[in-house]
Amino acid sequence: MTDEFSEAQAGVLIGTAEKMIEIWNRLSPEKQAALLARFGTQENALAALVTTQLVAPIKAE
Repeated sequence: MTDEFSEAQAGVLIGTAEKMIEIWNRLSPEKQAALLARFGTQENALAALVTTQLVAPIKAE
């Protein structure tokens, strides 16, 4: 296994990070607070959101 990313892998990682930020910013402050309370950190909450988006997309309020 290598510690380097190919251009394609880097693009996927950047795209995923951008999607995570976009999803978080669309959420109401109440939903953000609820996710933080449940998952502890913004990173964990965002990971849960991305996983949820893969299964059943949500709509921000």
